[in-house]
Amino acid sequence: EQKKYSIKTDPKKGQYVDNLTMVPVHAAEEIDGIMETSDKNRSVSKTNMNAQSSRSHMILYIQNEMKNLETGAVVYSKMSIIDLAGSERIDKSGATGQALLEAQHINKSLSALGDVISSLGGKSKHVPFRNSTLTHLLQDSLGGKAKTLMFANSSPLSGDVTETLST
Repeated sequence: EQKKYSIKTDPKKGQYVDNLTMVPVHAAEEIDGIMETSDKNRSVSKTNMNAQSSRSHMILYIQNEMKNLETGAVVYSKMSIIDLAGSERIDKSGATGQALLEAQHINKSLSALGDVISSLGGKSKHVPFRNSTLTHLLQDSLGGKAKTLMFANSSPLSGDVTETLST
């Protein structure tokens, strides 16, 4: 039986997905092991552009819960590490069947993320966080008091200039 997943919001802990596995860790090496396991479970396939193309995004939440032993006050923090699948030009990737559907979903979620970032940067009154599952999950990582750092990979190949510029 396949588990059902849905996005929930906790006023103190922020966005989360129910029915996911939470693993307590005590050292960075343990996080490395979890990331290796996650990477093995990640969907990848060959396209005309990449021998191993990610077919899904990956989000790792590192949550801290700290309790002041004198006052009993509890403080929560969360760091989100996100590896986004790259956008794909279907005509270049040659994706068909399931890979085509995955590419369309990836492109749609990345477009929604661009809309959210644009709204946040433009100080828009409405930020469309709920336009995709990805942006809904990242709402507390992008808005409010969150600090966000983004790295983008781009190709040095002249044939990939369109993808590089849209990144």
